[in-house]
Amino acid sequence: MEMSLDALPDDPAALRAIILAQQQKIAGMEASSRAYEALIQALKLTIARLKRQRYGSSSEKIEREIAQLELALEGLEMAGAAADPTPETGEADSTPDAAATEQRLPPRRRGKPRISADAPREVITLDPGERCPDCGGVLRLVGEDVAEILDFIAAKLKVIEVHRPKKSCRDCERMVQSPAPSRPIPRGLAGPGLLAHILVAKFDDHLPLYRQGEIFARLGADIPRSTLIDWCGQAAAAIRPVANLIRAEVMAGDRLHADDTPIRVLDPKMKLAGKERGVKEGRVWVYVRDDRSWGGKDPPAAAYWFSPDRKGEHPQKHLRNFIGILQADAYSGFRKLYERGLDGKPRIREAACWAHLRRDFHDVWKSTDSPIAWDALEQIGKLYDIERAINGQPLERRFAARQQQSRPRVQAFRTWCEQQLARIPGKGDLAKAMRYALGRWPSFTLFLDDPRVAIDNNPAERALRPISIGRKNFLFAGADAGGEILADAMTVIETAKLAGLDPEAYLADILARIRDHDPAKLDDLLPWNWTAGLQATAKAA
Repeated sequence: MEMSLDALPDDPAALRAIILAQQQKIAGMEASSRAYEALIQALKLTIARLKRQRYGSSSEKIEREIAQLELALEGLEMAGAAADPTPETGEADSTPDAAATEQRLPPRRRGKPRISADAPREVITLDPGERCPDCGGVLRLVGEDVAEILDFIAAKLKVIEVHRPKKSCRDCERMVQSPAPSRPIPRGLAGPGLLAHILVAKFDDHLPLYRQGEIFARLGADIPRSTLIDWCGQAAAAIRPVANLIRAEVMAGDRLHADDTPIRVLDPKMKLAGKERGVKEGRVWVYVRDDRSWGGKDPPAAAYWFSPDRKGEHPQKHLRNFIGILQADAYSGFRKLYERGLDGKPRIREAACWAHLRRDFHDVWKSTDSPIAWDALEQIGKLYDIERAINGQPLERRFAARQQQSRPRVQAFRTWCEQQLARIPGKGDLAKAMRYALGRWPSFTLFLDDPRVAIDNNPAERALRPISIGRKNFLFAGADAGGEILADAMTVIETAKLAGLDPEAYLADILARIRDHDPAKLDDLLPWNWTAGLQATAKAA
């Protein structure tokens, strides 16, 4: 509690007591601050550890734990920010109070926002005038202080009225009128920008339609949820040709990452069959082309499919025309794809994932503190150290590094596994992990022979993360058709993001153009071609 100067006692002993009490209070606050800081650092370390091991069969549980820890971390850091008014980026005001505050409190570590050069900019000049406020003399310009403030312009809905005057010719009486502009949804009220916003908000920002309806209501438009559902479905149908073209482009490659994740789907048939909830487990499959690790020319892309179950026939259908290397987990539905043909060669070669293998050993170590499991983790970790060093390097350097550094470690790991299997119980999880590695050894070592092959399947895992996050907000898909809409939207949105585009701006543009676009030139609307077109236009201007 602050005390005014007039209220301070004159007695020195009383003043000393007040000062001592304040010092004790400050010491307690400093101790509390140190405790909070220690807790924050502990949470950050825990989150980082979980993120390193999140991929695989236990990723669902780990993702939830990460989300909870990040919420707790945000709360602690916000509490610290509320108690610490120090400047964010070192741009202090020139006021005496601000300077005094800076001297009293140590600066907090805060990241400086990166603002696009294309962001709207407003300039405000605070001119002190032409005359000195003290003597009335003429002021001359000697310099200028410039500071930036990042502000937010609230989203707005606008109504575009399209007037089309009808005119008649005075000579021939012909009626003349400009044609009505094309709409993404025939006779629909929603414009391309609004539809793009709805799609990105639902499938990328994980905002359910009923919440979007509440936001639109605050902006002055009461849009029924049924209408939002119709718009979402029809917009997804409009971009489906682009999604299908992306899928075809992905399957035309010769190296893919593949994975799948569950999604709950309402099924009326199950309800009629007596199952109270009437919910089945559908599947979302993803196939990712990503050659950025070695500078490949093919642009990265992600193709999604929905299926009502996890039968092996679905990936076999998706990959029926694919020829090349497939990096995936050990799901049995992929095995048929690796079978040898009449020529004795497989149409698709399997590349195993070292991240999945690492997780098996990590699970054993976590539950038993096994030094053998820890040794395996150390050996695999050194392989990843090499991969981090050569990421983005040309093929020649990647191949040389893997031959000189990785191959001896991989061979040593195999010998070590064979030796350990002779010493440990054969039915334990540790032995199971080793047999898993040795049983798929050609697949685990394929990355050594081909520098284009990644060490793990993380690109596909990352592509499925939005689905995992979205499941927390939408409990289930309304039907199989809803799962197919999800797959179409995710294919276009995630590929746009991989191309470095703003998915909302990209979607708004293709939704505005696709109804009138020449089907033979649909390639122009692909994310990588769309970006190139913009750059060419900018250079020409």
